[in-house]
Amino acid sequence: METEAAFLRELFDTAVAAAHPAQVLAPCLPADRSGRLVVIGAGKAAAAMAKALETAWDGDIEGLVVTRYGHGEACRRIEVVEAAHPVPDDAGERFARRALERVSGLSEQDRVIVLLSGGGSSLLALPAKGVSLADKQAINRALLKSGATIGEMNCVRKHLSAIKGGRLAKACWPATVYTYAISDVPGDDPSVIASGPTVPDLTTSTDALEILARYAIDPPAAVTAWLRDVRSETPKPGDPAFSRSHYQLIARPQRSLEAAAARARAAGVTPLILGDLEGEAREVAKVHAGIARQIAWHGQPMEPPCVILSGGETTVTVRGQGRGGRNAEFLLGLADSLKGFPGVHALAADTDGIDGSEDNAGAYLSPTTAARAEALGLCTADALADNDGYGYFAALDDLVITGPTRTNVNDFRAVLVTARVTPDGHGD
Repeated sequence: METEAAFLRELFDTAVAAAHPAQVLAPCLPADRSGRLVVIGAGKAAAAMAKALETAWDGDIEGLVVTRYGHGEACRRIEVVEAAHPVPDDAGERFARRALERVSGLSEQDRVIVLLSGGGSSLLALPAKGVSLADKQAINRALLKSGATIGEMNCVRKHLSAIKGGRLAKACWPATVYTYAISDVPGDDPSVIASGPTVPDLTTSTDALEILARYAIDPPAAVTAWLRDVRSETPKPGDPAFSRSHYQLIARPQRSLEAAAARARAAGVTPLILGDLEGEAREVAKVHAGIARQIAWHGQPMEPPCVILSGGETTVTVRGQGRGGRNAEFLLGLADSLKGFPGVHALAADTDGIDGSEDNAGAYLSPTTAARAEALGLCTADALADNDGYGYFAALDDLVITGPTRTNVNDFRAVLVTARVTPDGHGD
């Protein structure tokens, strides 16, 4: 087997490749290419999805998509717009207004293809009536620091939006709508992916108010007033707007984990897939550390060499002033739990190439991480308390930097256990 770091990076690259739009979109498209087609898209993979659609579609096509700054692609017939993520900006708001204008007044003979991927909630930013962009930005920042799950965050976002939570589908009526989505959420819930602009919403405005209260977020007065207004409620199942709407997931985290597992088996390493996980990143790290020690000490649930694989979206309750995303926080927690445990290496990274809002996808951990950090005057526990995973791993030159991958099936974690050890830390 190649070096541990190179092997873990190959697993990550394999997972990303399995979810790239160029590999997964074309086989899902409708066979009939006649008539007018309008394309609307939002998310970190939106530009790559638009390019893949252009390549596969030989009929008339027009439209526009929005993606994160730096994640664009050169398209010939579909306009690509870039906007801010994870906190929305006026470019995202202007795009959303244009998107609604583009689909207004369509007929039953028209078709709309909607391309969705992670990040769409922030990029598709059209505030509801009476709510300003500044109000939405304030709520987004507070939610991102609160430790709220992606489902909770998107519940609030949907009810503060004029386009998400099924409202885009209503605007497209009576045209036929085909939605193709790349899932970045645990459970692959269509109503959570990009805040479900083309599907019914089961959550309520009351739920949104309760979420804000749960995380002690004091919303602007306009937000509270809107959420208490009956007009803030999202379209529900049974609404006629969804009768001509079709939805298909074209890539999901499980497929990427399975691709990485197949690569591991080919290298003689047994994979253990834990699936999509949620929870505080540092607490999820403790679970992974416990499994890794059990494997190394007792060969349970499998003998090494083996690799623990997981995805999903952890959360970080921000209390410090440091820099870092969920994956760096996970690895800090893992380093703090393992304390240099022999034979355990790990990589945690976001499949979109951006961990939180930094320039790295994630980072790499080895049995020497804590000792090397200490030699530089860094304390793992202190870095964890300050939420400074980026600074910690940057100092060790252990950041994983990929640039935009132009897809997004959320976090990827791989913890490699190379050999059995005795409880005193020595090999068998």
